[in-house]
Amino acid sequence: MKKNSRIVWFGLLILVVVVAIGFGIQQFTASKTANAKLNGAAGTTSNTNSGNVTTSTNTNTTLEIKPTEVFILSPQNLSQTIALTGTIKAVQSAFVKVKVAGEISGLTLREGENVKVGQVLGKIDATEAVARFKQAQQQAASAKSQLDIAQRQLDNNQALMTQGFISKTALDNASSSFNGAKASYQAALEGVNLAQKSLSDTTLKAPISGVISQKLAQNGERLSIDSRVYEIVDLSKLELETSLPISDAQNIKIGQKAKLKIDSTTIENLDATVVRINPSVQNGSRSVLVYLSVAQHEALKHGLFAQGRIFMGESLSLVVPVSAIRTDKPSPYVQILEGNTVKHQKVSLGKRGEVNDQTVVEVIGLNANSQILSPSLGIVREGSTVRIVAPSVASSASAPTSTSSGQ
Repeated sequence: MKKNSRIVWFGLLILVVVVAIGFGIQQFTASKTANAKLNGAAGTTSNTNSGNVTTSTNTNTTLEIKPTEVFILSPQNLSQTIALTGTIKAVQSAFVKVKVAGEISGLTLREGENVKVGQVLGKIDATEAVARFKQAQQQAASAKSQLDIAQRQLDNNQALMTQGFISKTALDNASSSFNGAKASYQAALEGVNLAQKSLSDTTLKAPISGVISQKLAQNGERLSIDSRVYEIVDLSKLELETSLPISDAQNIKIGQKAKLKIDSTTIENLDATVVRINPSVQNGSRSVLVYLSVAQHEALKHGLFAQGRIFMGESLSLVVPVSAIRTDKPSPYVQILEGNTVKHQKVSLGKRGEVNDQTVVEVIGLNANSQILSPSLGIVREGSTVRIVAPSVASSASAPTSTSSGQ
């Protein structure tokens, strides 16, 4: 009996536990449903202001932007340019070098002084050169004496041959002696000329007119052949040497204009013109050297560094600032407004250039009067709704290529 009673009580206990668990599950489910409804109701808010009701949801936000952050795409005169950097150089410059070895003297000029072509700049000790010149003259005089003797001998033999006193062989020998003496005399005269040139080379003369930019030797130094003494530059005509990649150089033509800014000076917008194009590609860099004549300016110096742009021409194009082109997708695109919705419009890029001193690029795939979002907004999610605040007369947009738009 007791055993059956225990079984009954144990069964009742299990039943109570099961009922309690079921009740708890029901309460948990009801609470979760109520919270979900409460959260759904909180997701939509109603604000009443002067009778106007605005309803917004967390999943569809409206981006408020300024009128200056939208501009209208319109055709612009695109100035096509190629950037360049290079060094200002004198068209004519020369080093004064020693042509004969010896001790130098008479160097009185210093950097910054003007010289004229042919002006004496210094002298090399001419003692040895004078001695060699005199020796050459004496050798030439000796050779002339031998030539005179050979000439008289030939004349005598010709007379004797005519009278039949000597054979033709003797006359031929006299003729050969004369020719040898004549050749020796000619060689001696050339020796005199060489000695005379060596003597004249002991005097250093300016090869061009200009200004001394370097003094590379001092009085009393013993210099070897080809040692540099002075550098002279002619500042009356300057040019810029620049190195351009082949892709740019192939569009360069003689006569094209450029504007330069000279570093470390106040010189800006200095006129320059393409005058020469090197026909060969540089080894290593695979670039092409281009030379531009530079307008005269009193502050220009040989060796100054310059940068600027070569103007290729102008064309009427639809352009946007380079910073407006987005490249975070496989194809470049521009952010435009269609109504109040942002769209990522794919574009093809054309020529680059400048408008109002800002770098821009031609876009293909957009129509004139398209509304372009300013690059300052960054990347805006496609499909976003945009509202332009404080609609008023739009001021100039940040892009120099178009007018701004308000809605």
